[in-house]
Amino acid sequence: MKGLKVKVCGLRAPENIREIATLPVDMIGFIFHPGSPRAVGEDERLPRWLENTALPGRIARVGVFVNAEIESLLNYVHDYALDYIQLHGNESVAYCAELVNIWTYTGVRRARIVKAFQVGTDFDFTSCSPFERYCDYFLFDTQTPGFGGSGKAFDWELLQGYRGNVPFLLSGGIGPGSVDALKAFAHPRWVGVDLNSRFETVPGVKDASLLEAFLHALGKE
Repeated sequence: MKGLKVKVCGLRAPENIREIATLPVDMIGFIFHPGSPRAVGEDERLPRWLENTALPGRIARVGVFVNAEIESLLNYVHDYALDYIQLHGNESVAYCAELVNIWTYTGVRRARIVKAFQVGTDFDFTSCSPFERYCDYFLFDTQTPGFGGSGKAFDWELLQGYRGNVPFLLSGGIGPGSVDALKAFAHPRWVGVDLNSRFETVPGVKDASLLEAFLHALGKE
């Protein structure tokens, strides 16, 4: 599984970010949803630190948003030099189209779009189709009353119902004990995993040793 993309989400402490960046990860996620216990908040030290700290060039920066005002989102893309935005709320196709239109016709910093969907037993995968023209990735997470962060997995077999063209990241309750299940899972559009709460010591701080052992067991070097 060497080619599997790994996103570690919910980071906010500079030293922890530096530590995680030494591991074979591909994306680091920053949560800008105020309702999350892992939210970055309004502290200006982190964007200044990121601006002055050289992370490995292979690591993309992902901002996670939930029904954010577009102007606010664009400011975060600029301030944090984000490469991707992950839309984890009820954002519409029109919302995505407006973002792409702004990026096409203005000089503001552009990011690529990851659209998240909460998957339950009654999820209709055809609802993803209208987003395909705007998104580089989809992310399939566990259906919850809120907007993710449950630490619980869903039935991955449901993903056999996804027959779209956009590659996807698998999220929701993936932890140190998920290695065998991940090695057994297969889907032609599956390209990566999103890791978060199951690798934490406290909300927003990841255990680098635990992550390193997990990535090694996956064959991610």
